[in-house]
Amino acid sequence: MRALRLTAWGEPPEQADVERPVPRGAQVLVRVEATGLCHSDLHVIDAAPGALPYRLPFTLGHEVAGRAAALGPDADGVAVGEPVVLYGPWGCGACGRCAVGWDNYCDRRDTLRWHGAGLGRDGGMAEYVLVPSARHLAPAGDLTAEQTAPLSDAGLTSYHAVAGLRPALGEGATAVVIGIGGLGHLAVQILRATTACRVLAVDVREDALALADRSGADFGTLMRADTAGVLRTRGGGAGADAVLDFVGTPETLELATGILRPGGEVAVVGSGGGRLTVSKPGVLPPGFRLSLPFWGPRPQLAEVVALARSGALRVETERFPLSAAPEAIERLRRGRVRGRAVLVPD
Repeated sequence: MRALRLTAWGEPPEQADVERPVPRGAQVLVRVEATGLCHSDLHVIDAAPGALPYRLPFTLGHEVAGRAAALGPDADGVAVGEPVVLYGPWGCGACGRCAVGWDNYCDRRDTLRWHGAGLGRDGGMAEYVLVPSARHLAPAGDLTAEQTAPLSDAGLTSYHAVAGLRPALGEGATAVVIGIGGLGHLAVQILRATTACRVLAVDVREDALALADRSGADFGTLMRADTAGVLRTRGGGAGADAVLDFVGTPETLELATGILRPGGEVAVVGSGGGRLTVSKPGVLPPGFRLSLPFWGPRPQLAEVVALARSGALRVETERFPLSAAPEAIERLRRGRVRGRAVLVPD
């Protein structure tokens, strides 16, 4: 079968012919129908030797949807032919966090040589992917694979970030979403569907603000010198109750903390290299709270799928055949993907 493999750190991944896996024990073989491409894939591809614990080579792709194709003799919980979406973060499977579906915060994460499908283990940029257990699968129902695949990271990560902020986002509150890309446009929709707050959006691209508008944002603005003042005015003058930063650069973190009202919270999801200096007293607002959400727990993936099936969540996608993965990767690097790039087997 064809697969997109990472064979050397810092080098472009390669198309390769590899043997189709055979499921053993509790394993499940999934026939891939769609795989999302995100900036995490770029971070893996560009990593310096030794920066990640992963062993080369492996197949990329952690946002995966398809159908169960074959079961190992001990597999249960899924039927052959059933449409499924992969829960991407794979922990040790034995600690207390993993036992309740919180593999994303596995207690033994620092000791593993992988972080999940396409992250040290063979992922879904291939015709088939082998999943260790059906516990890493969620029913996709009647959603198309192209819509379902991005829910497993872009949707789940955004949902998990919003869930941590939800108690502060009641009627009259303001949330600001910085970065309206694959995750940010879903965060806007999730905020609209699960909270009563006002949603403001920020990006450096006009087309991203148009996407924010289609996603339900109350207001969008380009990032400029006066953006903090504009957002404060739109938020009623007191500042934002919560900011979700899907970029994470020094500039976006400065904006996030500069528009936060006392007692507000910033959720940093993007990995843009920015840093915050925490000191007391200091420049951060009193009562400042910071969260660093990573992916999300398995039970929340089912909630994300349900939200999408209800019509409240729709992924804006650009479709590429797997053979065109280099083009999709390059467009993502240049910031020219609308919403989420999705690869489908040729």
